[in-house]
Amino acid sequence: MRVVTFGEVMLRMCPPEYMRLRQVLPGTLEVTFGGGEVNVAVSVAFQGGQAAFVTALPDNPLTDSFEQELRKLNVGSDLIQRSKDGRFGVYFVETGANQRGGTVTYDRDYSSISLAQASTYNWDKIFADANWFHITGITPALSVISAGAALASVQEAQRRGIPVSCDLNFRKKLWKWQPGKSATALARETMRGMMPFIDLVIANEEDADLALGIQAVGTDVEHGELNIGAYEEVARRIVADFPNVSKVAITLRESISASHNNWGALLYDAQTKKIHAAPTGPDGKYEPYEIHNIIDRVGGGDSFSGGLIFALTTPALSDPAVALRYAVAASCLKHSIKGDFNYASREEITALMNGSGSGRVNR
Repeated sequence: MRVVTFGEVMLRMCPPEYMRLRQVLPGTLEVTFGGGEVNVAVSVAFQGGQAAFVTALPDNPLTDSFEQELRKLNVGSDLIQRSKDGRFGVYFVETGANQRGGTVTYDRDYSSISLAQASTYNWDKIFADANWFHITGITPALSVISAGAALASVQEAQRRGIPVSCDLNFRKKLWKWQPGKSATALARETMRGMMPFIDLVIANEEDADLALGIQAVGTDVEHGELNIGAYEEVARRIVADFPNVSKVAITLRESISASHNNWGALLYDAQTKKIHAAPTGPDGKYEPYEIHNIIDRVGGGDSFSGGLIFALTTPALSDPAVALRYAVAASCLKHSIKGDFNYASREEITALMNGSGSGRVNR
């Protein structure tokens, strides 16, 4: 199964360890690549699947370096569109610790993808060998132009009978391309317009509210208080509003501090009308992973999406309950890995989902 993802890649600039930008600038930053959709492609490829990434980038050495990185990670780079317009986006990450949360600062206005019209993409080539298509709510948030390209992409995929997954990924700092309209209002209008073309919806504990206007009652995300049962109703409401949606996955993060999170997810299968939760304890009840001493939580949701897509497209893992367990384990391991990309292997993920979480040295 060949998974194709579409979105923006950026230079990720990060101070070493847990330092702040003002501590290190002027000075040296760690520079890597990152972005929601490419993170998913890397996860799929690293775990043994086939993946390719679609984007628009400037024709310069930065793009040369990025394509080289994709080839190293076995992600197809042949669908990248080189553009004469725009720039390579950048974002800065300060890793949080204890009671100090992490911060993200964007520098991505006028990036190449935000200026690339839908008509400039070769959809026939993009979908020629695709078996799955993935996009997020980040791409339509970049500009009115990229919103049009995002809508066209899911329409083109559906027209060819290719399953489409979308991680709602609400980013308040990005939804600003229509003056006079709030970020949430613009996101809800745009994302609800894309939903009729989506098969698998992926969201975190607040995305369904901010991007679709469907709220989980009895939940206070800021204080890490989640009413798990309410998210089952959120998933059912998404399917009720958009009957084309076959599955809804919602990650559940309880933030005790920046360094300590509880982590799990649920999956609603519209065909069987069953709710699956993971991980579970010996009694079969939901029992989240307790993640202490987090190394890097950026990309955690993307690693969940990548793990879920890989599992659903892999026969041995495709049962919804198994696929969810695999995806949650994959994203749990990502919290121990620096950078946007998840370098956890299928073997490591499978071991964790089967109960091996002691962290012992593998000799």
